[in-house]
Amino acid sequence: MLVAALTGGIGSGKSTVAQYFAELGALVIDADQLARLAIERGSDGFAEVQLRFGDEILLNGDIDRAKLAEKIFGDDQARKDLEAIIHPRVQAMFTEVVEDLAPDDILIYEIPLLVETGAREKFDYIITVEADKEVRTSRLLKRGMYASQIEKRIKAQASEDERVAIADSVIRNDGDEDQLLRSVEAVWEELQARSASNTNRN
Repeated sequence: MLVAALTGGIGSGKSTVAQYFAELGALVIDADQLARLAIERGSDGFAEVQLRFGDEILLNGDIDRAKLAEKIFGDDQARKDLEAIIHPRVQAMFTEVVEDLAPDDILIYEIPLLVETGAREKFDYIITVEADKEVRTSRLLKRGMYASQIEKRIKAQASEDERVAIADSVIRNDGDEDQLLRSVEAVWEELQARSASNTNRN
């Protein structure tokens, strides 16, 4: 089996790339989805978040992720407190998934904060999706985010140079969808070759 991390800054197009990998045959898991599960209503994680941040981050009894995001971006201590609640739970779920993989499986784990969490050593292969800041900002504005929110989120993440420095493959997403798909297909071929090599060695 082979476990690959898929990272990249906000607005770079990680989710689109993850979708392409899934269509090509990879198993794809989103760290953000695991993070949502870690603090869903009724869980211990939910109770800890409510205790730390108060009822103002709730909406109809659930955690309002937009309100929570506003609380933590620009406040390093608040962000670290939230990460201390979420990350151990996400790691435990991720470990369970990896333990259940078949020998020829290729897992793509979409993890925006790979550099920030120092998780590089947990993966066999690192992919980062990169795009110019202006392109990323334009995409995020179209999603309804404000310029001030975008700037805070970008500043809170690792830089492109930091992500590229640990990556085995860099996928540029400044062009059209056909170019992006061709780039993903090339990386997929590399992952398949590595997976086959790992299987043969074992």
